[in-house]
Amino acid sequence: FFQKTQTAIKSWFTLFGWSKGQNPISIPHSLRSDVCKVQMTISQDKVFTRNLSKDKGFCEMLFHLYGDSLPGIAASQSLSRDPVERMLQLHWQHSALLSFLKSLGAYLPHVMPEFLLEPEDYKIWIKAELNMGDVKTSDRFSDKNVFFLDDSTFETMSKRAWTDVLLQIYKVFVLRRVSSHSKTDPSSLESMQNMPRIKRDPLSSNIYSSYERKILTWLNNNYEKNRKIVWKDCQKGGVPPRRWIVNFDQDLLDGLVLAAQVAAYCPYLIATHFIRMYTNPRNYQHFLHNCLILVKAMHAVNLNIDIKV
Repeated sequence: FFQKTQTAIKSWFTLFGWSKGQNPISIPHSLRSDVCKVQMTISQDKVFTRNLSKDKGFCEMLFHLYGDSLPGIAASQSLSRDPVERMLQLHWQHSALLSFLKSLGAYLPHVMPEFLLEPEDYKIWIKAELNMGDVKTSDRFSDKNVFFLDDSTFETMSKRAWTDVLLQIYKVFVLRRVSSHSKTDPSSLESMQNMPRIKRDPLSSNIYSSYERKILTWLNNNYEKNRKIVWKDCQKGGVPPRRWIVNFDQDLLDGLVLAAQVAAYCPYLIATHFIRMYTNPRNYQHFLHNCLILVKAMHAVNLNIDIKV
């Protein structure tokens, strides 16, 4: 499951995370190197300077997705030549990013700033932790849990941390743009009134944000409105039963809910694709059949986002 999630999030950020077209990423390697990408500049202070206007760096992606500057993260940043000071700068920047994401509703209590560092910087961080008597580091790393990980464990933890950071960036930067512009069809008003409602109160769920609950509401509305239209002439079953969609995994497995969403905007795909779906799938072969049809329908409208069935 984790590998599939990582593949999906990597594909999305590769395709849509950048202002100037696609930019392939790898988790965590390219993200860590982008953050630490530096170039030498001649100045009196003799520091390393990263100019994000010349490179598609991680921070450029953040600015693009958020639409504004982020507290504690500059578009052009000078990094010290001293390895310890440089590590401290990056650690502070990661801390600032995590704090900002959490302030917007991100759930990242398990992600420590040091997990986002390069392996060599993490080793420097460990040495700094072991030298708590040093005035330079003691005030920055006091009163917190410390994890000393071997190379293999650190890579595993770093990959998970960066994956979760990207997921939460999507949640608080992208999903926050979701707005409600609903127009109720009088013909479906009665059936919609009989459906359970997804509460939008921020305190009504400890799993989904208000933005995610808006999407669940949209999925429910479109499915209930279109199920009788899409599958009235279904070749592999009748009209599917009413359902209450409350999650983004189990309730979407059979492909019917997503097909109803696509049909709402591309009704011409009903006759060419969706009427051949199983409306009462009973096994994994039926699920696979439905999902293959859904992917083919997306390809037919050039919505090719490298979906794997």
